[in-house]
Amino acid sequence: MRKKIVLAYSGGLDTSVCLKWLESEFNYDVIAYIADVGQPLDHKALEKRAMATGAVKVYIDDLKKEFAEDFIFPSLKANAVYESGYLLATALSRPLIASRLVKAAGKESAEGVAHGCTGKGNDQVRFELAISALAGDLKVIAPVRKWKLKSREDEISYAKRHNIPLEVTKDKLYSIDMNLWGTSVECGILEDPWVEPPRDTYITTKHPADTPKSPVYHEIYFEGGIPTRLDGKSYSAVNLIDRLNKAAGNHGVGRSDLVENRLVGIKSREIYEAPAATVLYAAHRALEALVLDRELLHFKEGVSLKYAELIYYGLWYSPLREALDRFIEYTQKKVTGSVRVKLYKGSAVVCGRKSPYSLYDKKLATYGDEDTFDQSMAEGFIKIWGLPYEMQKSKFKNQNLKKKVKGKK
Repeated sequence: MRKKIVLAYSGGLDTSVCLKWLESEFNYDVIAYIADVGQPLDHKALEKRAMATGAVKVYIDDLKKEFAEDFIFPSLKANAVYESGYLLATALSRPLIASRLVKAAGKESAEGVAHGCTGKGNDQVRFELAISALAGDLKVIAPVRKWKLKSREDEISYAKRHNIPLEVTKDKLYSIDMNLWGTSVECGILEDPWVEPPRDTYITTKHPADTPKSPVYHEIYFEGGIPTRLDGKSYSAVNLIDRLNKAAGNHGVGRSDLVENRLVGIKSREIYEAPAATVLYAAHRALEALVLDRELLHFKEGVSLKYAELIYYGLWYSPLREALDRFIEYTQKKVTGSVRVKLYKGSAVVCGRKSPYSLYDKKLATYGDEDTFDQSMAEGFIKIWGLPYEMQKSKFKNQNLKKKVKGKK
C-alpha cells in the first residue's frame, strides 16, 4: 500500500508538475488540496485536471469567509503594508491554507504534506513555519527544491512529456497568484526591473487610460475598524471586498510595481493588484487619523510595520503577532464612522470622513469668526517646548567662551 501525501494544489505550472513528480518519483498517492480564497476557480475543471495528472483524491474548500474575517480584516486594522507597496494578499493566505493542509493530512492519515514553492521564494517559509507551528511532526516535501528542473521552461517541457494539461506557455511565463485580497505577478519579462510591465500583466485593474472619464464616489462605513457597509448597504466581508474590487478595478485603482526585499535575502520585482485593499486601507487610515490621539496614532505606525513584517516573514502563528493583535484591538474601539473615497484614473482619494468619536474640533481649527483657540498661549508653549534646546545652546556658548578666555591666558 502506497503512502499518502497532501499537496497544496492550484492547478498552475509548479503544482501540476509537483503532483506528477510526487506520484512518479516518490511513489506517493497524492491528494490534491485546493483552497478557494477568492481566486477565479472552475471547481470541476480543476478537479478533472488534478485527477488527470495523477491525484487519487481532490479536496476543494471554500475558505473565503474565514480568509476575509480572520486574516484580511486583522491586517487591515493593523494597517499592515510591506515596504510601502505590498498589501500582503498572498502572504495572508498561506497560514490559512497551511492549517487546512494539516487538517486534511490528519483526516487522510497522510505521511506528510507538500507544496510547490521555489527554494528562493517567501511562500516556502510561510507554509513550512505554519505547518511546523500546527503539527511539528508532519513531514513536508518541497519538490521544487529537490528535482533537477532548473527553470520554468524545463517544467513546461516536463509537463508536455507527461501530458499534463496546462495554460502557461513558453511565450508567457508569468507566475500568478490571485485571491480575494489581491493578485501578484512575477517571472518572465518582469524579471528585468527596467522593463515596463506589458498591458497583459494586469488582470483585475483597467489601464488608467481606459477608465471612465468621470470620477465615482463611494462611502464606506467602519465599525470597530471593520468595514461593514458600502454606500449605505450592509454586506458580508466577502461581498463588500468583492464589490470594491470590481468598482476600484474599473477605475484602475490598486496597481503597484515593487522591487522588494525577500526574506531569503534577494531582491525581486513584483507586480501587485489590490483594488479593494487599496481603497479600504486609505479609508481606514483616514478614519484613524480622525479618532486616535497623536501619541497612539504615531506609536501604532511602528506596530503596523512590525505586523506587516510578521505576515511577510511567515510568522502568523507567533506569540508576537497574537500580542500585537491585542494592542491593535484596543486601538480600534473608536474606529467607527464613514469615509468617502473618490475613484478616478488610477487613484483612490479620501475626500470626507466623519465619526461620533471624532477628535476634530472645528472651533479650535478654524481661522474664521468661530475661532475659540487662544493664540496668545502659543508664545509660552513655544518657549517651554524649546527650553531644552535653548539651554543646550546657552551651555555650548559658555563652554566656548571659557575656551577663548583660557586661550588668551
